[in-house]
Amino acid sequence: NRIGLPRIWRRMLTECRRITSTFKQEIDLELSKNHVEIWTDGACKGNPGPGGWGVHFHEFDYPGLCGGDIMTTNNIQEMLAALVALQVVERLGCTANIYTDSNLVFKGLGEWLPGWKATNFKTVKKNRELWQQLIPLYDKLADKVTIHKVKGHSGNPGNDAADALANKGVIECLTKSKNA
Repeated sequence: NRIGLPRIWRRMLTECRRITSTFKQEIDLELSKNHVEIWTDGACKGNPGPGGWGVHFHEFDYPGLCGGDIMTTNNIQEMLAALVALQVVERLGCTANIYTDSNLVFKGLGEWLPGWKATNFKTVKKNRELWQQLIPLYDKLADKVTIHKVKGHSGNPGNDAADALANKGVIECLTKSKNA
């Protein structure tokens, strides 16, 4: 079974929407945050294999968001983490700095984006369906969001927290899979 089938995307994107909806309900919006700092990361045990994504929020006393899938790739999980971060920014109506250690996400939302749009995504070699979900939301929020590249596994507390959440997502999906 090939990674990246539309059915898989629909299931993962539905889960991301459910999680960000829950986040909005759990965070007291009276905090009136007009700006947030968000770290994202993906993890995979085998590539492809069980994977997870994590989103860490610097401003909130909140455990963060995570999820995962039993058969995925690291790039998919990195992209899902970025998508969830953007969904949160959209739901909170704030501005944000989003930090990623993924070259794919950083370059995909930066230097590669104009070329992909010019060819209607025909030059996107992998995960086209997910990019086509991620990019319109990024475009909608472009004036509110800045994407930053950070070095992974270098002692950055925000990145380390996002990495821990991504690995938690892997463990949770493996646990669900064993109990199913």
